[in-house]
Amino acid sequence: MLPWQHGDGAGAAVLARVLAPSLADMPRWLVLPAGSGLRRTLRLPAAAADRLRDVVSFEIDRQTPFSAQTAVFDARVLALRDDGQLDAELVVVPRRTLDDALAALGPVADTLAGVDLDDGSGQALGIDLLPAARRLHRADPRRRWNLLLAAIASCALVAGMWQVLDNRRDAADAFEEASRPVIAQARAASAQRQRLATLIEGMQYLQAQRAARPTMVEILDELSQRLPDGTYLEKLAVENDRLLLIGLSSEASALVGQLEDSPLWRSPALTGALQPDPRSRRDRFTLTAALAVTGAGAAAPPPVRGGPDAGG
Repeated sequence: MLPWQHGDGAGAAVLARVLAPSLADMPRWLVLPAGSGLRRTLRLPAAAADRLRDVVSFEIDRQTPFSAQTAVFDARVLALRDDGQLDAELVVVPRRTLDDALAALGPVADTLAGVDLDDGSGQALGIDLLPAARRLHRADPRRRWNLLLAAIASCALVAGMWQVLDNRRDAADAFEEASRPVIAQARAASAQRQRLATLIEGMQYLQAQRAARPTMVEILDELSQRLPDGTYLEKLAVENDRLLLIGLSSEASALVGQLEDSPLWRSPALTGALQPDPRSRRDRFTLTAALAVTGAGAAAPPPVRGGPDAGG
């Protein structure tokens, strides 16, 4: 706080001499002497804090010998009370006193950001008595630099995040590239396991089929015991579950009865008519029967399974 010297502009010279160039553009305040105005303490509802200046404007006529037209004023909150009220201070300075003080400043008056009042101990009250229309709003010289630094920081942050994202993308690509041989090996191993499992299932199925059907040795032994002596076979065949007998017999019509009730086949029957053979004096016959197959042999073959990538 610098004392102002009236008269020939010595105050402006003092400012120019003591203020560094970096401080010349800082906001300037005029602090009036304590005796230049009146101060009144008021007790108001706490809700008045948000519109304190408007509320105290109605108290000027009652608390001071001035009116709102002949004085400039401001107010400040002193304390908030526990009973829902607050203590406020109304500060009033005659408008003429303020005008004289501003006139004494000369051109410097146009550079003021506000006018305060001395509290009597060399400190300002923290109010502003200068009308809003006369206040100089200086652009903060540091604001442009702050904005520039903020923009640089934002760009650096975006660049850093982009670099991190790019690094992660590169790491993911490298991991995928390194994993391809391992994945290919795993797929090949899985395909081999699947083929082996399919082969084993097929072998088990064939073994079950063979175990469920009578063997050719068993069939021949059974036929040798059941066919009469005057019977000769020209063809013996097993096709799937079907037994086929073609031959000559002197008792061809009785063959079905001879072959019934065998545990190795069922439903024996002659196919077609008997054909006499003049040379052997026997009848040519064709006989079929269904082989007896257990439940395991009658099961469906195992499904063909594809490998891990059989679906493409």
